[in-house]
Amino acid sequence: MNKEPITFSDLPLSRRLERAEARGNAYFVEARAEHSPESGAQWIEVAGAYAMFDGVGSPLTQTFGLGVFDPVTQTDMEKLEEFFQQRGAQVHHEVSPMADASLLALLNERGYHPIELTSVMYRPIRRGVRIASPRDEKVQARLIREGEEELWAQTAAKGWSESVEFTDMIMELMYITAKRPGGLSFLAELDGRPIASGALLIHDGVALLAGASTIPEGRKQGAQLALLESRLNYAAEKGCDLAMMCAAPGSASQRNAERQGFRIAYTRIKWEL
Repeated sequence: MNKEPITFSDLPLSRRLERAEARGNAYFVEARAEHSPESGAQWIEVAGAYAMFDGVGSPLTQTFGLGVFDPVTQTDMEKLEEFFQQRGAQVHHEVSPMADASLLALLNERGYHPIELTSVMYRPIRRGVRIASPRDEKVQARLIREGEEELWAQTAAKGWSESVEFTDMIMELMYITAKRPGGLSFLAELDGRPIASGALLIHDGVALLAGASTIPEGRKQGAQLALLESRLNYAAEKGCDLAMMCAAPGSASQRNAERQGFRIAYTRIKWEL
């Protein structure tokens, strides 16, 4: 009986996962800059890390991969801090525990403090993925067709409408997500009516899963399970061997991911200056 090779939680894995998320966010920032040039959206690379500016207060306005690809110097930190401060944004770095050990001393020396934890999760994938949990077989998931970006954004925004204050803002965010280069948007439908959304980004054999949203009246019918299965199989068909997603430690999202074969690669810390 052939066993799947073990994927260890180590520096090579962290590099793949961090770069996949960084590329996904860089695509979003590029789409934002094209859609809203007045936003000043931009990203740069410093010491292997991607620094994103998506607007003051945006969760994407931070760095990804700091210390994972190259050692970070005082000069690098100064350049990164200047990038954010010149744009009026707070300086945030989301850092993998696999980062070079010298980075912790540098962060402390420059006055950073930890503000947030994130579970970075992964699972091996291959063709023919089947989700174990039972669900309504009437719910079907698919990749959106050209011209359905606004439909996808409306579905996603409706799913978030109960938990976010600014519906127009989330609608714009979702529309940009659907339009970003390299991004793939999926809908779950019940009897042909969209009830849930999910996004996928593929980079270096890693399938980054995000954008999960279900409209209130469409919940508890397995829509997100259908979307998960559809996206994993699509990614496997495109040659991916790993899937990843992120969640708050101990959250329902983390538990649901673990039920579907995901395991925690590491817990990432967000640092604020």
